[in-house]
Amino acid sequence: MTQPTCYRGRFAPTPSGPLHFGSLVAALGSYLDARAVGGEWLVRIEDIDPPRCPPGADSMILRQLEAFGLQWDGAVRWQHGRHDAYQQALDALAHQGLAYPCSCSRKQWQAFSVYPGWCRQGLSDATQPVAWRLRSDLAQRPVEWHDRLFGFQQFDPETLGDVILKRKDSLWAYQLAVVVDDAEQGITDIVRGFDLLDNTPWQRQLQIALALPEPRYLHLPLVVTPEGQKLSKQNLAPALADDERGIRHQLFQALLALDQALPSELSREPVTTQLHWAVTHWSVARLSPSAHRELPQEV
Repeated sequence: MTQPTCYRGRFAPTPSGPLHFGSLVAALGSYLDARAVGGEWLVRIEDIDPPRCPPGADSMILRQLEAFGLQWDGAVRWQHGRHDAYQQALDALAHQGLAYPCSCSRKQWQAFSVYPGWCRQGLSDATQPVAWRLRSDLAQRPVEWHDRLFGFQQFDPETLGDVILKRKDSLWAYQLAVVVDDAEQGITDIVRGFDLLDNTPWQRQLQIALALPEPRYLHLPLVVTPEGQKLSKQNLAPALADDERGIRHQLFQALLALDQALPSELSREPVTTQLHWAVTHWSVARLSPSAHRELPQEV
């Protein structure tokens, strides 16, 4: 596939805690893919869910990125001030009949694998607060795209359910916010973990409905524990190293997790040397198209 003339990538962490090794692999893959073609790499803090974002976590994440040599371009973007842009997008979807208010609680439809669409024709209970959902049955179906690692993808988003766009507590949901911000920031390439591949159908529906550009996608294998569990803050994945030796070692291990053919002596080199080699030699073709990578014992 031809490289875009102006590549603009991004890393968009939720500041729910410090970055861990899985986060590093995702950030590093995104960074290398951008820098290898002389592209821009932005950082966006996805803090639309304040209860999940302890004070200072965003600053800690930025310090971690800097410690690992992952320097971004331009100013960092925070999502918490983007209400008007998200509301404008939601209004446009509602005007097209593609978004609707929903009063149902998760408990009410827990017997179903996805939300059954009870409020599509009107509120089930007008006395309850409402969320806003996407009409996945009326938006573009099926959805197709090419993933740069996993190849041709086709989904019928209706089988995934009507995803929430705005929550009952008036907080914005990830699916709408990420689509609006990627378009506003001119993101051409999205490089992220495999766990988000099945979010892409909803995001493509939103991009098409809102007449937004389609970025290229590269979903990276997910780092998991030996038990097959995704590394996450919820399962207490340890924070990245903060000492020079540990940082150097974890960066090398992250490059190995990305299947880059590293000379072993690079593990002893400083971060700047490792990154210079990695940018120069970055190859998506080396990535094995498997969904998971087991966490190295040495990390």
